[in-house]
Amino acid sequence: MGEEMSSKPYIREISKTNWFYGQPRYMRYMAREVTCIFIFAYTFLLIWALRALANGPEAYQAFLAALNSPLGILFNLAVLVGVVYHSISWFSLTPQAMPLQRGEEFVPGNLIIGAHYGGWAVVSLIVLFLGV
Repeated sequence: MGEEMSSKPYIREISKTNWFYGQPRYMRYMAREVTCIFIFAYTFLLIWALRALANGPEAYQAFLAALNSPLGILFNLAVLVGVVYHSISWFSLTPQAMPLQRGEEFVPGNLIIGAHYGGWAVVSLIVLFLGV
């Protein structure tokens, strides 16, 4: 007769460390997830700032001097790039993650994305004017 079928199903081996290299969308997913590390690090920077502020004017001036160092500027630029990438990639996924339905129709994706960018611009302008 014919060949006997194996009772074991075929299981494709997938690397546990670099599985995301095969698909560009997986790479974008992992890049977005890695940017959370920058947000986490910036949170500690803000806590450090509050601690320096609580410790008096001298400690806060030392904190500001550290921020103005080349390493401090490089850190802030890296965080800015990471946060902007994270925000842009998340905004582009929002229509799939949070579809809005109005009556029988769904709100177009570009309208949802545009509303997020508009909100981002408004909040950024408010922070800019409060910081001046």
